[in-house]
Amino acid sequence: MAQFDIVVVGDCNADLLVSGGDVVPAFGQAEQLVEAADLTIGGSGGIFAAGAARLGLRVAMIGVLGDDVFGRFMRESLTARGVDMSAVRTDPRLPTGLSVNLIREDDRAIITNPGTIPELRSADIDPDLLASARHVHVSSYFLQSGLWKGLPALLRGARDAGATVSLDPNWDPAETWDQGLTGLYGLLDVVLPNEAEAAGLARAAAGPPVSGPGVRRTPVEAALVLASAGPAAVVKRGAEGAIAAYPLPGGQLYRVPAVPGTSPVDAVGAGDSFDAGFLAATLWGWDPRQSLALGSACGALSTRAAGGTAAQPGRDEAVAAAASLLGEALPER
Repeated sequence: MAQFDIVVVGDCNADLLVSGGDVVPAFGQAEQLVEAADLTIGGSGGIFAAGAARLGLRVAMIGVLGDDVFGRFMRESLTARGVDMSAVRTDPRLPTGLSVNLIREDDRAIITNPGTIPELRSADIDPDLLASARHVHVSSYFLQSGLWKGLPALLRGARDAGATVSLDPNWDPAETWDQGLTGLYGLLDVVLPNEAEAAGLARAAAGPPVSGPGVRRTPVEAALVLASAGPAAVVKRGAEGAIAAYPLPGGQLYRVPAVPGTSPVDAVGAGDSFDAGFLAATLWGWDPRQSLALGSACGALSTRAAGGTAAQPGRDEAVAAAASLLGEALPER
């Protein structure tokens, strides 16, 4: 039996959430008042790990933290949620990464100090730990530049040991949408972008669509391009639900709507909670449509409170929401 269900190779930084009032900064030494400022578990990898553990999976984290208040906060908070943090290295030379999220009702802006995020190297990762997992999940690929060179060999070793592999690219600040990622598709079972990310990844993988200025692929077209490169492509579409395209032979497109009736308080980390639900269901042996539904349920339910982890659902609540979405009973674990 594998020691862990999922090993997360990812960013593990704190989030400072600023909301209420006018959160758009005014320079010129102007002081503005807001209603709330909360320090929460952040980083795509950290939020994902907390969500997967909340669903009952055995989760270990690999990453780098600084020897500072934010690093101690992240280590203690994820440990309290059941995530094994023993493979997270402390680097005293650099601060822990920090993202400041300026949140308003219809949108948010994110300002990130990478700190230790790009400092994870393949040499920091014990191949035996990856081999001890049923599944390896890589988060925030474009922020983890220290991993780019060594990641192919690590993932190849994990697959050889029997693990499946997923990757959530998150946003590419340079908007190249490659940095070696196109060469990884043959080693991935699943890639998990949102709509905007999927369009960028598809452009890098296959070039721009044929048409006039400003035209880009639809989410379905982007998903099909990515699936043709090797992995299943799961595209998160927020209020439009989610789609999954599976590669040939036997490729198929699946869709689920968004969970109805939710009134989001904060969408920070909803995509990472979606990833946790989708991959948990996949590991439980559910089919792609059922897995999409559990992902959508976990993403939607996570928006009920500020921050990415405060409202993440447990297994029973998430399964009930997914079953309601599909209008059918879901498998027992």
